Order: sequence, then structure tokens, then C-alpha cells
Amino acid sequence: MQTDVRFAVRRVLAMFCLLPLGLILAREFPLVPEKPLVIGYGITVLVGTIAMLQIAYSRYDDPAERTLRKRPKNLADFPSLPAVPKVTFLLAVKDEAEYIERCVRSMAASDYPNLEIIVIDDLSEDGTREILDDLAEELDITLLKLEKNLGKKHALVRGASIATGDVLAFTDSDCILAPDALRRCVQALVDHPELGAVSGHCRALNVDETFFTRAQDVWYEGQFRVAKAAESTFGSVTCVSGPLAVFRRDAVYNYFPAWAGDRFLGAPFRFATDRQLTGYVLGQLWVGKKLKKQYADSPFVTAQDYPERKWRIGYVRSAKVWTNVPEHFRPFMKQQIRWKKSFIRNTCFTGTFMWRRGVGPSCLYYGHVLWVLAAPFMAVRHMVWAPMQGGIFVSVLYLSGVVLKGSIWGLAFKIENPGDARWRYRPLMSLLSALLLSWLLPYSLATIRRGVWSRTR
Repeated sequence: MQTDVRFAVRRVLAMFCLLPLGLILAREFPLVPEKPLVIGYGITVLVGTIAMLQIAYSRYDDPAERTLRKRPKNLADFPSLPAVPKVTFLLAVKDEAEYIERCVRSMAASDYPNLEIIVIDDLSEDGTREILDDLAEELDITLLKLEKNLGKKHALVRGASIATGDVLAFTDSDCILAPDALRRCVQALVDHPELGAVSGHCRALNVDETFFTRAQDVWYEGQFRVAKAAESTFGSVTCVSGPLAVFRRDAVYNYFPAWAGDRFLGAPFRFATDRQLTGYVLGQLWVGKKLKKQYADSPFVTAQDYPERKWRIGYVRSAKVWTNVPEHFRPFMKQQIRWKKSFIRNTCFTGTFMWRRGVGPSCLYYGHVLWVLAAPFMAVRHMVWAPMQGGIFVSVLYLSGVVLKGSIWGLAFKIENPGDARWRYRPLMSLLSALLLSWLLPYSLATIRRGVWSRTR
């Protein structure tokens, strides 16, 4: 009863806060027949933004802190984990001498009691291996030193092959974790057997360095607190992000060879995409048998063939992790191109079955896909074609809509982080996304076969 009241209050408060946006929609909707493309596109984006915020703020609950309200009817079909399951924490690294010690020490400082740490060095050449040698002598970690550069996916799969945990956790080599972050994610899995994986909450570690780091920090907050929270209410988070990704062994183990051997457009897909690995958990009920049959001789399949289940995937807001983000324009653009390539590849995989997971997850997923695909065309339409035809007002209207959307996300950041003035970077990030980043999609598709594992700053 108390929980129902709490959710009802949250729902009313969210609706009240979003009421001004509803009034804008009511005022602009009658204008759609006059300018269906311009006004219609803006209204669609605004409706999607309102819906996501409403869901995230009125329905999301942290699965590490309380039992979720929405749970599957066939809960008995999901095997329970031990009260304190063994966790294997995996990290693959290449040429990260500047950050690796802080990362490994934060892993070892986790307050989770039953922990195995495996670090895989993918033939580093900048002194990283020597740092790891010293850490391996001091800390209780297992160090695998590869004699051939395999790439991040293959390096992680090599580590997973010797992992003994009931839960497999991953982080990135330039991250720092809160001591309780891993414990909170594992608690969510223990308390909710239907969860096959959970994502932590990530912010920028080097937030005060440049405009790009401050803007990305605000953007990260929104992507996790709003986007992942909204997906989590349906148990369908589509990307268990690399800074802290925690999986049940039985939900992901059989699909490591498919991840390592992933091919796209006739060539190996080299990026270690978090989205793709998440997709194997989300879609295994429909694609799992086929993938396991394709790699039937792999030890990951022959050792134990886990049943395919309709796992749910959640987001643990209280599990904090910080990552170094690109500080300057060029590495920022390279990162965005990598992410666009991963988006394209994952859309062609997860998009084939996401509609099976229900109306809510489908609307969130396919709505986002359509928005990303339409963004470069709408940018050209409003910022190139319209001015050439003398339609400067159309460009101004388009930019006003972009700023409005960014301001909405910025306000959400300000509510979550009172007193933090960085909310104003969110409208600027929206402008950057609309005017520049959206145009990277065609380029990313054209160069999708290119790609190596590197973190250029």
C-alpha cells in the first residue's frame, strides 16, 4: 500500500512538472496540417521526450534498494542465485599506463566479499604490462598476459574462459568504481532472479577539464538517469554499458563465441560493443538456439548449455562509476563515430526481435532508432535545403526546437543535481548533436569495416 502511494505521488509530480510541455503540444498540434514535416517532426520528438521523462521519473525504482513492482508472471522459471554468489570481475586493457593502476585498485577495493579479479593485458607496449605485474604481486588478482594482440572482445572472451563466478562483471580500463558499486549490482541480481544483467550509473571522471568533458558529463547523467531508467521499467535496457556491466553467467556465457566472432556486412565487426552483448541476453529466446548451434563446438557451449530464457535487464542507479571521456574535439569525434557504427550494427541485430518484448520496450527502442535515422535528413532539410529556398524561419524554428529539447534534459539534470550549474551544457550538447553528430551516421556506415581497439584522447 505504501509503495502504491509513493508511485502515485511520483506520477502526479512528474505530470505536473511536464504540464508546460503538454501546453506547448496542445498549442502547436493544430498547425501540423500546415507544415506536417516541420511541425510534425518537432511534435513527435517532444512527445517522445515527455513520455521518456514521465516513465523514468514516475515508474523507475532501483532494483538494488527495493523489490521491483513489475515482475514476470513466470518468476519460478528463473533460477535463484546464491545469497552471496561468486563474482568474476573482468578487465581487458591495452596501452593504458596513465589510468590502469587507479582502475585496478578501484576494482580490488570493492566491498563485495566473494570476488575473483581477472585482468587481461592485450600486448600493451607503453608500460602497462609492467604496472600490472607489480599490481598482481600486491593485490589478489589474476593477470593474463597475451602474447598476440587479439582485440578487446577476444581478450575479454579469453578471460571469461577461465572465469569461475556465477556472475560476470566488466569494466573499462579508464574507469574508477565506487566501493559499493559492484555489490549493489549483484544484490539486484540476487533479489530479482529474472534479471539477466544490470548496468551501473556512469558519469565523467575528468569532468572539469574542457567544454567537451562538461557537456558529456551532463549528457551521461541524462542517458543513464532518464533513458536507461525508462527502459529499466520494462526490464529491457538495451545497452549494459561498459563502465560497469554485470551479467548472470547463465544469461550470457553461451554467447561469448558469437560476440567474439561477430560479422557484419561480410567482414568481422571489431568493436567490442556493449549493445551487442546486451542483445544476446535480450533476444536469446528467439535467436539463442541459432547462435549456439553456429558455435556448437565451442567450449562456451559444450561446457554447459544453459536454457534460453526471456531475461529482463535492469539499471542500478545507486551503482556509481566514473570514466574518462574525450577532452578535445578530434578524439570526441572518433568516439562518436565508433558509437554510431555500434548503433548501426546493433540495430540490424536487436531490431529483428525487439518488437517481441512488448509495446513499451518496442516504442522506446524503435522510436529511438527512427529518431537517429531521421536526424541527418532533418538536419539537411532544415539547415541546408530550407535556407537555399529562402526558408530561414524554418531553420530558426528547427534550432528553437533543438534548444527546447536540450533545455528539458538540462532541467532534468538540474533537478537531480541541485546547485550544479552545468545543466546549461545540455542545450549546447543538443545543438552539437543536431548540427554535427547526426551527420556522422552516413559516414559511419560508409566506413563501418574500419576499426581498431584504441582510446584516442
